[in-house]
Formats: sequence, C-alpha cells, structure tokens
Amino acid sequence: MRAPLLLLLLIVGLSGVFSGHSLHFYETTVSVPGHGLPKYSEVGYVDGIEITRYSSDVGQVVPVAPWMKKVEDPEYWESQTHRCKVNEAISRHEVKVLMNRFNQTTGFRYYQFMCGCELRDDGSIRVYDQLGYDMKDFLALDPERGVYYPLTDQAQATTQQWNSPEEQAGKRWKNYLETECIDWLKKYIEYGKEELERRVRPEVKVSEQNVNGVTKLHCQVYGFYPRDVDVKWQKNGIDVPSYEAKHVFPNSDGTYQIRVTMEVPAEDREGHSCHVDHASLDQTLTVKFESQSSSNTLWIVIGVVLAGVITIAAVLFIVWKRSGKRHILYFWNG
Repeated sequence: MRAPLLLLLLIVGLSGVFSGHSLHFYETTVSVPGHGLPKYSEVGYVDGIEITRYSSDVGQVVPVAPWMKKVEDPEYWESQTHRCKVNEAISRHEVKVLMNRFNQTTGFRYYQFMCGCELRDDGSIRVYDQLGYDMKDFLALDPERGVYYPLTDQAQATTQQWNSPEEQAGKRWKNYLETECIDWLKKYIEYGKEELERRVRPEVKVSEQNVNGVTKLHCQVYGFYPRDVDVKWQKNGIDVPSYEAKHVFPNSDGTYQIRVTMEVPAEDREGHSCHVDHASLDQTLTVKFESQSSSNTLWIVIGVVLAGVITIAAVLFIVWKRSGKRHILYFWNG
C-alpha cells in the first residue's frame, strides 16, 4: 500500500528538529476501495519508525517493528484493535458527512487524520492533530486553546460543529494527546529502548550545482540515527538561510538522510561551510565547501610539485648511473 501525497508530507514535515521521542498515528479513509488502498487504514510511528498497522482488510492491529513483536500481552492487542475499529467507524461516518456537505455523491474521496505527541528531553511536550480531505489540508487543532481552526473555507462548518459547546472536540483531543498519548509513548520507548536509543554518526558531503546561471550549494547528510538533526549553512561563521525546506527522509536500513540547499552568487561561493548537530556527535561537525575551481587549482599545484620531484629523482638516478654511488653521496653532502 502506498501512502497518498498528503500523508507523506505529514510524515516528513511535521516534526521539527528536537531532542526527545515522538508518537504519531496516521489514518486514511477512502469512500470506495481502490488504488491499492483498503477503505480504512491506520499506522503508528515512534520516532519515525513504523511500529503497528491496521487495515479494514485484515481487521486487527499487527506489529511491524521487530521489538513490538515481543509484546505478547493479548489484552494490549485486543484493546488496540478495538480502538482502531472505533476510529474506523468514526472516520467512515465523517467521509459520508463531508461528501453530503460538498454535494459529492460519487467519486474517490480521501479522508486523512493525523495525531501525535512529542516528549522532549527537557520534559516539555508537544501535540498535533490535523485533518485532510481530498488531498488538501482541511483543519487542525490549536493545542494551546484546545479548539480547531479551518485551513480552508470549506472547513468552516465542520470547525464550528467540533468547537460547539455540545462537542468541544478540541478540548477532548487536547486532553487525550497530553495524557494518554504521552503515557503510551513512554511505554513504547521502554519496549524499543535498545533500538530507539542507538546512535549512528552522519556522513556529510557538500557539493555545488549550476542551474540556469544560479549556483546552488548542497549539504547532503545521510546514514544517521536517530532522526532528529540540525543542519545549516554558514558563511564565515554567520548563519545563512537555506533555499529549500528541511525534510528528513528514511533510508531502507533504518537510518535517515537530509539535504539542505542554499543559493549564492557564482562569485560568492568561498567561505561557506555546512554545520551538523546530532545526538551521535560530541561536537558540531563542520564541512567546508571548496569550489571545483579551487579543487582543480589544488590538484594542479600538487601535480607540478610531483612532476618536479620526479624530475629531480630522474636526474639523480642518471648521475648515479654515470658517475657511481660515491659522487651521489658527495652531491647530497654539498
């Protein structure tokens, strides 16, 4: 099953750089089965690692992460399956409500819901709750006030209903995310402690690219774990804004990668460096950028020096052959 575009954007874009752990659930409901998707699916992630999965086709929660397969408590799996079945019924109802509201009697419709919490090393927490419809952002929770706000004009009616005194859905979800979600996150951290607390150092490569007269400097950071990382460009010790959004992507081996790009005038490339902070590093990792022309000049200098050394060696060898070893010794001694 391939995740729709909005879901992928939520996965890679919501968590900023922070030190701690996170738990997120992503739900996808479709109006009719198709495109390789069941009518309802739910996936759980801890620190970006998929831990559990549920689909209407299977009808039960199954473990994905190896360390989750060690959880043998049948009551846990039964309770999680019950929770997903309740969520499935609610989501399928919401799809029908929205289709009626938008006069959509047929067609393939996406309803996507994301919620989650983060527990930071300093003890603070952060919670999320966002909904998308038909591949577009729809509404989101304001975690400070405990109310929903619309992300499109079409979401006004739903927002008013969910914020009404009768429902107060925002306050209920805020409370759930700040309490039960955090409690479950702590349990998952304990389950996967060995995996979640491992540290893998990042590899860093800097390069340049010239496109239509514009010079871009790329800092590619890859092969690191855990996911959270801070990557930035500096010029002579001063931070420089990046050109592209910073998205962290997973690798097949469980590590992560990120590329941070900035644009510079062609004549202003020198003096830039990429700086990486990560939990696996004792101090900031700094990689200086060297333009291709500078590299070429360096190799030319090295080549000239090597050519000179080879020439001197050849001359000495010829002298040695013609005059004997004694004269060579006199030569070196002046």
